[in-house]
Amino acid sequence: MNPLKSISGTIISGFILAIILIFVLGPAGAVNPWEFWVWLHVLAGITWIGLLYYFNFVQVPGAAKAVAEANDGGPGPAAINKYIAPKALLWFRWGALVTWLTGALALEAMHAGEGSGFVAAFTFEEGYRVIGMGAWLGTIMLFNVWGLIWPNQKKILGIKEATPEAIAKAKVVALMASRTNTLLSIPMILGMTAHAHGLPF
Repeated sequence: MNPLKSISGTIISGFILAIILIFVLGPAGAVNPWEFWVWLHVLAGITWIGLLYYFNFVQVPGAAKAVAEANDGGPGPAAINKYIAPKALLWFRWGALVTWLTGALALEAMHAGEGSGFVAAFTFEEGYRVIGMGAWLGTIMLFNVWGLIWPNQKKILGIKEATPEAIAKAKVVALMASRTNTLLSIPMILGMTAHAHGLPF
């Protein structure tokens, strides 16, 4: 059976290959929890931010074009709203939560001294200012996903009943929260990468 014929088979095969490569490259001889949580954090983050960029760069302009062409016999946005958006939003919101949780666990694992790495980052302790900035921005983005984007998308997609006026307002709130997250993602990713590699300037 070809594992590439299903998404679950593909993902499981990817993890198996990664584990094989760990042993081929030579394990360190001890568990490295920091790398483990960072690895899962990056995988979840790619899912979350990849979908964020998909929504902003592909789906929103595509749906707007579909609406504009609906009066000329075009398909309209129904297919996107019925078949694609709900599943994409499922992966999006849970990807956001898993990204945040694995990031919190990575902060704990990287902290070698007394106390909590999570607290050190969120209180901008010395040596944690850059990663702390990224953690704060990621937390704001998580709130936007669960507190603003998802509740309003439920109205837009008809998952939750709403008046036409409420749907129009929901579209604005969801779009602005999504655009805010796109904006914040750029310095947030800088915080994540610069912690290990230093600021670019």
